[in-house]
Amino acid sequence: MTTQDAPTYMELELRSQPKVWTRAITEATARRAEEPIAAKGERVAVFGCGTSWFMAQSWAAAREQAGQGLTDAFAASESDLVARADQYDRVVAICRSGTTTEVLEVLGNLKGLVPTVAIVGDLDTPIVNVADRIIGLPYADEKSVVQTRFATTALATLLTDSGIDLGSAVEDAEAAVDAATPKAIVDAEQFTFLGRGWTYGLANEAALKMREAVQGWTESYPAKEYRHGPISIAGPNRVTWMIGDGPEALRGEVEATGATYLDNDVHPLAELARVHKVTLDRALARGLNPDEPRHLTRSIILDGEDA
Repeated sequence: MTTQDAPTYMELELRSQPKVWTRAITEATARRAEEPIAAKGERVAVFGCGTSWFMAQSWAAAREQAGQGLTDAFAASESDLVARADQYDRVVAICRSGTTTEVLEVLGNLKGLVPTVAIVGDLDTPIVNVADRIIGLPYADEKSVVQTRFATTALATLLTDSGIDLGSAVEDAEAAVDAATPKAIVDAEQFTFLGRGWTYGLANEAALKMREAVQGWTESYPAKEYRHGPISIAGPNRVTWMIGDGPEALRGEVEATGATYLDNDVHPLAELARVHKVTLDRALARGLNPDEPRHLTRSIILDGEDA
């Protein structure tokens, strides 16, 4: 579904994800054999802002689940990493623009305290001067304000670095980014995204995409936590969307409210790409430009008073 004569940047970028992931996986596999971003057993902190924070959450949970070592995720704007630097062997930053004020401040303050790595889309930015090591993903950088492929490519890079096989992710995403969105989903009043383990970060990111591009009422929760109150908003013309494997009984509990329950049997990273496509279709159906969401810019750069 496209209501414009020419595709938006968001559409072009989200559709490119399978190809871009393939390159990232290949590069990360080779890098891991020589100098991994985070070696097995290292205590790692990872941080970012907005979308990058949610990718940090996903990698942290996945790396620990894979037995690679303690991994903590932080929002750059609220981290106390300088005070806790001695607790980690390495700190990883995720930043598409390379100019986000809070990210640069944290990296600058960590200089000399702990080795730092920055995963960045734009290499011609200040971040290259403050991080000890740069992992550049310029081929995944974007023109749309709403992030899609940089975030998922950064996560694919980090998962591969942790020895996690992405399996069917690329193949599943090839179908997801072209899938038609049913009218009932385009017109739905409210969305709640759920995840478990490493996919909870993906659920948070899915909800953020829908809020940014569609200006819609969207929430996210750990799947089992959903029963403890949030399910009360489920009802007709509302959607509960599970990313990854969910509790078996949850479908029946949600459908009993009259809400639609989505739980597709695909790789969770590909399911996030499907959310990107649904978000695009819902934005265009409402006459919104997802490349220029309300009140947002590509990078948050604060002056001295706000920083």
